[in-house]
Amino acid sequence: MIRVLIVDDHEMVRAGLATLLGQFDDLELVGAAPDGADAIAMATDLAPDVVLMDLSMPGVDGVTATRAIVSDSPAIKVVVLTTFADRTHVTEAIDAGAVGFLLKDADPQTLGAAIRSAHRGEAPLDPRAALALIDRRREPPASSSVTLTPREREVLQLVGAGLSNRMIARRLGISEKTVKAHLTSVFTTIGVTDRVQAALWWHAHQHDAD
Repeated sequence: MIRVLIVDDHEMVRAGLATLLGQFDDLELVGAAPDGADAIAMATDLAPDVVLMDLSMPGVDGVTATRAIVSDSPAIKVVVLTTFADRTHVTEAIDAGAVGFLLKDADPQTLGAAIRSAHRGEAPLDPRAALALIDRRREPPASSSVTLTPREREVLQLVGAGLSNRMIARRLGISEKTVKAHLTSVFTTIGVTDRVQAALWWHAHQHDAD
């Protein structure tokens, strides 16, 4: 059973998400916080596996709450759930430790799958939000100006699909150590520092890379 904490300042949203989560036998709602301050306290008390985090809230916002929760409890996975793909705020949330993000118009199956994905250590990303997050002033080189080996391209594609290193290793029939080595090379080549940024880069450039 995956324990989930909902964080949103709108009561109707919290109620709707609670009803939605109740449709899944493997997801358990352990709490619903109306703001970031309560989210931090409830995350400490309830120890959820996954937190669905709104960004714009009065008082302590979602970015600050995410940073505090992940700092205090690194095992908790925070997934941003926002109304719009605000580049600045969602990028800040990822930098604060969120493992992924979705838009609130996601259908129930997508949301359920994203929670499971985050719990497995993967990075669920809504493609629309991912594209909007690319900062044009700091955008890595276009794919046409970088050179990846076929294996590096396969690994990067699977990172973009949200797979963990373990799942990539199984999919490609290689060791996790080899996956990490490929990712280190990929990060250097495309100019990013972590797998979330790499996934964003892939979503932005995958058509050019084909």
